Amino acid sequence: MEWIILGVVVLLVLWAFTTYNSLVTKRNRVDNAWGQVEVQTKRRYDLIPNVVESVKGYASHEQQTFEKVVQARSLAQSASTPGQQAQAENLLTGALRQLFAVAEAYPELRASENFQALQAELSETENKIAVSRQIYNDSVLTYNNAAQTAPTNLVAGIFGFKVREFFDAPDAADEAPKVQF
Repeated sequence: MEWIILGVVVLLVLWAFTTYNSLVTKRNRVDNAWGQVEVQTKRRYDLIPNVVESVKGYASHEQQTFEKVVQARSLAQSASTPGQQAQAENLLTGALRQLFAVAEAYPELRASENFQALQAELSETENKIAVSRQIYNDSVLTYNNAAQTAPTNLVAGIFGFKVREFFDAPDAADEAPKVQF
């Protein structure tokens, strides 16, 4: 009987170790995925001043639009949580849409190879950001499911594994921004 009890205890300890290691692995995947989102958004932030300068050369009287883009970029760069990031990115996307609407009024700007290259690079970066966010959300889902479902939630609770926040764009992201000149 003692051997049976000892065997059960050993199995429980092995299960706890395996479960703990699994949770650590999933948590690290979430951290890595968020790091990839940050890498791609930093790339976007680095491109924005070049786009603004290109448009400024043709539409210098659109100072308010330029300021909105710069402010939105600054806010997005200072966001620290996925929720804050989602809200800030929504504002930045709206400001960039306004900037590109301004650019549409200048055929010579649209024809500029430099502007076209910047616009293509920004578009490519937007696609990479979308993929990175999806991977992040998938990683969060896997981790949160593990941390919240029985019996893994017992180990998660004992060792302080907290659920992670999804990158969830605010409802306003579904609406087209209002462009006013």
